[in-house]
Amino acid sequence: MNNNSTDNLFDDSNVNLNALRQKAYNGRWAEVDEGVIPLTAADPDFPVAKEITQSIIDYLQDGYLSYTPHSGLQSFKESVADYLNTYKNENVDPSLVLPIDSAARGMYIIAESVLDKGDEVIVFDPVDYLFRESSLAAGASISLFPARVVNNRIDLYHLEEYITAKTKMICLCNPHNPLGIVYTPEDLEHILSLANKYDLYIMNDEIWSDIVYKESKFTSILSLGKERNRKTLSVFGFSKSFGVAGLRAGAVYAHDEKIFETIVEKSQVLTTAGGISSLSQIGAQAALDKSRYWVEAFLTHLTANRDYGYERINRMKNLSCLRPQATYMFFVDITKTGLSSTEFTQRLKDEGKLAVVPGVSRFFGPGAEGYVRICFATSAAILREALDRLERWLETL
Repeated sequence: MNNNSTDNLFDDSNVNLNALRQKAYNGRWAEVDEGVIPLTAADPDFPVAKEITQSIIDYLQDGYLSYTPHSGLQSFKESVADYLNTYKNENVDPSLVLPIDSAARGMYIIAESVLDKGDEVIVFDPVDYLFRESSLAAGASISLFPARVVNNRIDLYHLEEYITAKTKMICLCNPHNPLGIVYTPEDLEHILSLANKYDLYIMNDEIWSDIVYKESKFTSILSLGKERNRKTLSVFGFSKSFGVAGLRAGAVYAHDEKIFETIVEKSQVLTTAGGISSLSQIGAQAALDKSRYWVEAFLTHLTANRDYGYERINRMKNLSCLRPQATYMFFVDITKTGLSSTEFTQRLKDEGKLAVVPGVSRFFGPGAEGYVRICFATSAAILREALDRLERWLETL
């Protein structure tokens, strides 16, 4: 446990805009015009925990960057299992953990491992596009289940009606991106019971499971029973919790040995064509073993940003959003402006000097139209200025 003070980790002064303008891509500071604030990709504006960078520096001291074991460093697999079991009660066996180059890559591997041409996959709408794209890449077709929010929960009442003879897998994003909702134990029980009833796989993405606010509680579907989750295939990553997207570090894990063997085969790690770098594993292991304090301090900062942003946005002309239970994004309803999501974001960027993510099918599915996503993993000062710009621009419409 780190005993250093966390009081100043997320001060406004700790956002290094010069560094971000050189290094922060994917729609962020390095890709927008000078003077534009990008509240776009889900990536923090703060430096990572010093233990992460120091661990990589220490590893490099002897000058060797040799091959790692094909299936990943044993110490990393043990750290992943220990972290998931300690904080999320998932009963993960380290021998069934595969380190991989990002959770996104893990989703493609899962899809390729269990899907065939002609299979159907239930994908919630809206949700992150990687569920759809990984399933399509494996040759499956997509059945979109409308993710309607009722009383701060995704309404699952009609989910069983979307299961057909061709359905092979249900995709679960918990916590949900972009809705910011945490599934309740009752909701997870419903999904798992349906999967067991119809012998379906579950692609379980838990990359947001550390970014959950105090009034909510994360429950993993894996905590509902090991045998019942034999066909649940999970991915976890480090970019959202620890701000290390550039490491491209993730893990795939399962409860069934035969399915896991197929995952390893499809990942191509045994041929050295696939896999994760040594430095990524070393950095990610330091995140898990030594940097939980950073995540907890980050959550304190995010809670203040979330509450401030939620109040501001819901007072603005023609905008509304739910208070996120998890993640560090607002999913904002813009339908009353009369603009499409694409028109809204393009004009806001050009005229208001603020970049946000449009709720378009490419990113989230057709159900996201009429919304925009705003990332608030930045300083209080930047968030305040960004929302000032948004409010001023809205007054010009």
